[in-house]
Amino acid sequence: MEQYLIDTNVVSDYLSASFPTAGMELIDKAIDSVPNISIITQIELLCWKTDEKTAQNIKEFIADSVVLDINDNVISHCVNLRKNKKIKTPDAIIAATALAFDYTIITNNEKDFDKIDGLKIANPYKL
Repeated sequence: MEQYLIDTNVVSDYLSASFPTAGMELIDKAIDSVPNISIITQIELLCWKTDEKTAQNIKEFIADSVVLDINDNVISHCVNLRKNKKIKTPDAIIAATALAFDYTIITNNEKDFDKIDGLKIANPYKL
């Protein structure tokens, strides 16, 4: 069964049900099999300035997720990406996490990840 890593930018659209039907089905599938997020996504989500209800929904989403920490394999992939691609460190860590665990990254920000060899990407807006 394919595993997914949910990028930060997907969470807000998911929580507001903004995706087209096929995109919502993909996210539902990823979440039903326990959502995976990187530690960077957890940090980014917790930094959002939002109303209390949304903040609570975000905390619940994180609590229901597997938060993948930075390990030696993620570090190795991240260092390789940063040395060979023009990519910001947070995006490199997210991409490296997906590569290290062989997960498909769900993102609607493909431009940050589209030139990374071996990275599988699913954009919920383009299904």
